[in-house]
Amino acid sequence: MPFADLAERVQVLRERIAAAAARGGHAQAVRIVAVTKTHGPDAVDAAYAAGLHDVGENKVQEATRKMDAVSSPVRWHLIGHLQRNKGEALNRFDLLHSLDSARLADAVHAVGLARERPVDALVQVNVLGETTKGGFGLTELPAQAERLTGLHGVRVAGVMTMAPFEADEETLRTVFAGARRARELLVAAGHPATELSMGMSNDYEIAVEEGATLVRLGTVLFGARPT
Repeated sequence: MPFADLAERVQVLRERIAAAAARGGHAQAVRIVAVTKTHGPDAVDAAYAAGLHDVGENKVQEATRKMDAVSSPVRWHLIGHLQRNKGEALNRFDLLHSLDSARLADAVHAVGLARERPVDALVQVNVLGETTKGGFGLTELPAQAERLTGLHGVRVAGVMTMAPFEADEETLRTVFAGARRARELLVAAGHPATELSMGMSNDYEIAVEEGATLVRLGTVLFGARPT
């Protein structure tokens, strides 16, 4: 049976997450987003059976194939970059993690208006200004937060960030604390920003200590990805 030990892995992860939350002292609830990219639909069903009801995918096409193949009533998260011309795909997702530019915000806003229901989205922040990643810098975020208040087709539910993969602990904490600050800026602008999506298999405990409410876990759940 594929992923036969998944329930045990989930239990261990929940215990580690609870301990990290206690150390951090932010008193937040934390949800695991099971990242099933490159795995088959059986990974989605296994995640749901193990008590994980949030599933993350990086690519729209891969996600929609799995949506059509599984019956488990999971909440679908788009965690990868969304091309503006694929905005209609948002109708099949519960949460967009990667609202990373003003132009994409306009496209998402149009989708929300067309369906007469706002798109739930997280603002992606690029705390360190890495050229290889998208997202808003902290210095530009106040102006963008104000602009987003006028886009009624988007509901800004919080912030997403990614730390450098091999960052040391000091850098990780800088990135995650910066995302927490970004969420405060969004709240100050009037957005219902409660979520902090940050932390992956290699750094999720530090992310939770810094206030993460959503952690995006793949390898620690499903093992190495198929090649």
